[in-house]
Amino acid sequence: MTAMLIENAVGIFTGLPGAAMRATGAIRIRDGVIAEIGALEPQPDEQRLDARGCVIYPGLISTHHHMFQSVMKGVTAGINLPLAGWLRAAPYRLWSKLDEEALAVAARIALSELLLSGTTTAADHHYLFSDTFRFDPAHVIFEVARSLGIRLVFCRGGATKDRHMNADDFPPMPVETLDSMLKSVEACAQRFHDPSPRSLTRVALAPTTPTWSLDPGELKEVIAAARRMKLRLHSHLSETADYVDFCLSVHGKRPVEWLADHDWLGPDIWFAHLVHLDPGEVEILASTGTGMAHCPQSNCRLGSGVAPADHMARLGGAVSLGVDGAASNEAADMISEMHSCWHTHRAVKGAHAVTAEDVVHWATAGGARVLGFPEIGTLAPGQQADIAIFDLNQPRHFGMHDPLIAPVTCAGNAHVRYLLVGGRIVVEDGAIPRLDLAKLRSDAFRVVERMAA
Repeated sequence: MTAMLIENAVGIFTGLPGAAMRATGAIRIRDGVIAEIGALEPQPDEQRLDARGCVIYPGLISTHHHMFQSVMKGVTAGINLPLAGWLRAAPYRLWSKLDEEALAVAARIALSELLLSGTTTAADHHYLFSDTFRFDPAHVIFEVARSLGIRLVFCRGGATKDRHMNADDFPPMPVETLDSMLKSVEACAQRFHDPSPRSLTRVALAPTTPTWSLDPGELKEVIAAARRMKLRLHSHLSETADYVDFCLSVHGKRPVEWLADHDWLGPDIWFAHLVHLDPGEVEILASTGTGMAHCPQSNCRLGSGVAPADHMARLGGAVSLGVDGAASNEAADMISEMHSCWHTHRAVKGAHAVTAEDVVHWATAGGARVLGFPEIGTLAPGQQADIAIFDLNQPRHFGMHDPLIAPVTCAGNAHVRYLLVGGRIVVEDGAIPRLDLAKLRSDAFRVVERMAA
């Protein structure tokens, strides 16, 4: 990597708020960092990328996923069930059949979907750590990410107690002692966590849920451990009304208020879903800088509701987008997620609720804020060159008066002409170098057959 010039684009979305979102001209990259944006002339030493007929976005950032579920798409027994029934029918029933090959295949499917939709950074919430495994899930997933060139935040999940949603015909979900969990997270962080600005690998501490996966007496110890290790904290919260009802009946408070008593709020913490919040909870999250990983497609698919992401954003809160696991979102790519986000809020709250620019901001700068990557998520001099170049030379884009919003509003199967991570090309002309799609399809078919047997 030395020098590169991206030129001839129709326009640029920078990820910045307000009028600064839109820019024109070329982008100059030096050693993986954006050097200039504007009316630029090519220099002799530069590799030139032609973005004619394309729009340029910051690399998209997905802040919540369960990559192991990418070999659990469309499980028949759970396809028409809400969250609790779906959990029993899909991931809870199938988790024990996930061997090392299945996990690697699932991660490759998940990360390929993300890359081919313009995603340069992904957070994977992996909560399966069983003493029956003869492999390290973190190593498997990081290796796949390394081979594809994507930035990965591995959210090391787990539970110290079971939610008691199991049945007699499959093994209970794995649990571990808190001491074992924290030691494992620390070992994972020592091996993979790189806090440097150009980092491609980071680790977060991520108990599955604070409500059902931990004893209340463990909450303060968990957040203290995360902060001692200088790791961010992630979990699920208020995905359905059950979360709220449980907290009110057991703890006498709504979930956000209850977690405030246990120090589980702040700019180093983000929660997935947050669908069932009252206005007071939204204000608490926004004022403390606690992040939201908004997952509209999964929430719609499971009938969970629509999160107040727009309200939280208006208050200056940290809002991002996540595709969630493919077992509850069979189109786990960021273009589909952005399109659904734009539609869903407008359908429920009116056409004024969320703009395409809002959605792009959440999927870029918002994601960088939530994950603690100030060096990515926006296109400006000094930022890492994480850049998505979307080709609009398809009929679905023809006739657009505002081509810059086309990837969000037109949706469909995005064609990524180039995708750069730190100035390195990881997708070119809609293909991932060195990825054998035919082999991946065959591997996926074999894994699904074995798991379904």
